[in-house]
Amino acid sequence: MADNARAKRLADLIREVVAQKLQRGIKDPRLGSHVTITDTRVTGDLREATVFYTVYGDEEERKAAAAGLESAKGVLRSAVGAAAGVKFTPTLTFVADALPDTARTIEDLLDKARQSDEKVREASAGASYAAGADPYRKPADDEADDTTDTDGDAAE
Repeated sequence: MADNARAKRLADLIREVVAQKLQRGIKDPRLGSHVTITDTRVTGDLREATVFYTVYGDEEERKAAAAGLESAKGVLRSAVGAAAGVKFTPTLTFVADALPDTARTIEDLLDKARQSDEKVREASAGASYAAGADPYRKPADDEADDTTDTDGDAAE
């Protein structure tokens, strides 16, 4: 089994080679300039590589890019094998990266929270405190309380 540093170096190399080959070497119109390789992970035995990608466009373009990547898998694996110089070239699996969708969801949730905060801020603009501006007891208040008995009558 290979060490993690070797797997990381191979993953970085695969990411670079696949990105360059998609940009310059593949003539498939489905894989235009709107496909971006975001990350690559290699198993510990260096036999399988997962390549994460994003597609700028709508759902139809994402499906077309996925089909294009599957059809170009052999050419891309050959390019990786030539560049890596390893005994066994890892098999490539392409996975659409969910990071942009997750980021969009988080941004939507943050916008909702900002709107909710703004509504609370507007509602509390003219409000006053229930116990006055300073609800905490002060030492002067404690001395005034000491002058009364437990039954509420003033001390003599």
